Amino acid sequence: MHEFDQTATIGATVPTGFELTAAEEVQEKLDATARVSKNRGRIYFDITTDKLAKVHHLKSLDNLFVVVKEYDNYQFKATKEEVQLDWQELAAMLPWTNALEVWKLNNSIRKKKGRRKRANPTKSDQCGNVSTKCTDAVPSDPEELWVDLEALEVKENQRDVSPQPENDSEEEKLSEIQDQESGVIPLKFRVTCNRAGDKHCFTSNDAARDFGGAVQEFFQWKADMTKFDVEVLLNIHNNEVVIGIALTVESLHRRNITHFGPTTLRSTLAYGMLRLCKPQVSDVIVDPMCGTGAIPLEGAMEWQNSFFLAGDNNDTAVSRSVNNIKHILKRTHDEGRSPGLPLDIVQWDLCNLPMRSSSVDIIITDMPFGKRMGSRKKNWELYPSCLREMARVCKPGTGKAVLLTQDKKCFSKALLQMGALWQKSHTVWVNVGGLHAGVFVLKRTAVAFGTTSEDVTEPHTAAES
Repeated sequence: MHEFDQTATIGATVPTGFELTAAEEVQEKLDATARVSKNRGRIYFDITTDKLAKVHHLKSLDNLFVVVKEYDNYQFKATKEEVQLDWQELAAMLPWTNALEVWKLNNSIRKKKGRRKRANPTKSDQCGNVSTKCTDAVPSDPEELWVDLEALEVKENQRDVSPQPENDSEEEKLSEIQDQESGVIPLKFRVTCNRAGDKHCFTSNDAARDFGGAVQEFFQWKADMTKFDVEVLLNIHNNEVVIGIALTVESLHRRNITHFGPTTLRSTLAYGMLRLCKPQVSDVIVDPMCGTGAIPLEGAMEWQNSFFLAGDNNDTAVSRSVNNIKHILKRTHDEGRSPGLPLDIVQWDLCNLPMRSSSVDIIITDMPFGKRMGSRKKNWELYPSCLREMARVCKPGTGKAVLLTQDKKCFSKALLQMGALWQKSHTVWVNVGGLHAGVFVLKRTAVAFGTTSEDVTEPHTAAES
């Protein structure tokens, strides 16, 4: 494939609520200005294709696609039949050439990446590595609809599922794509439609079926639901329509964690929380409820001039965190990068931390929601005790806390009780597995611990919580 340098518009899905945080990272690392979509959870930015490989290393982005065409105010017809004709005409009018060139370049980047991994085979490459198919992959949503249109099959709203079978290697997949590009056999494709808005006379399934049929007729590609080479995306939000071609097979958030727990946080969401902290050189950053270690791992890999200390009261969680750290250390060693992470894991009681008072710069954690972990009843005791102990170890006047919870009522009450020690800066509302949760950014007041009525109570042991 010849080298070329052109401008492309890249779209990316990001954790809902962290669109601006992702835009900041794009500006910082790619020197590109990102714009936030009207539909929450997406950003768009223009880059030259020589920066395409760097896009895959951004920590805020889940899935990537190259934009074929954007319509800010697409005028949909009044009847389904008229809309169907529009979809058929649209496929032949779209400027596919540049987007497909970017797609081909992206495949060559994936192949180079695969070669580097095969040069240093590890156990994690066989199961758990973010770029390989593993039996632990997240299954597709059982409520997703499958539609047959003669030979055309179109699937709606499938996310984070590697389309290739488990016995197909990345090399075989890309070799097959190269054969298809050279004209030996036709490319295989599918259309994925995501639609939002209640003023449409059609469903997502209708749009995907009709547009997919038009794409098949225009390119003479073969439709395939599972072993597709090209995934055409049709994103509709009210009158905003974006047509794109997917550049990722599975979400980029599947990069660090190989040992999962019941409530493991997505790496992209963990990174967004860390950026809210703005870690500085020599900062001591603590995650007192680390679970499988998603937050401290993400932080230690990105901010290596800070020191991360994490712990949990559950020995199984601590063991999973340790195994995840070992996986990262082995991966960095195999890739020839500098070994070591500024991170340590401890088993402790989060309401009686074995740390000096006023010794921590930043506290960041995913608190129990009271659903899959703990209970709402226990949270009424746990949250005030947690905030009290966090205030003790956090530096007065300069310390910060970034706390994620879906139990907003309980947290607000606990924060009110600790009002002399913590001051709320702002809240970022996010979607965590379909739950509406809040990331609360707190600032430690200048009041010394032990001088207010809030901190005289003996800390409650959290072992049973």
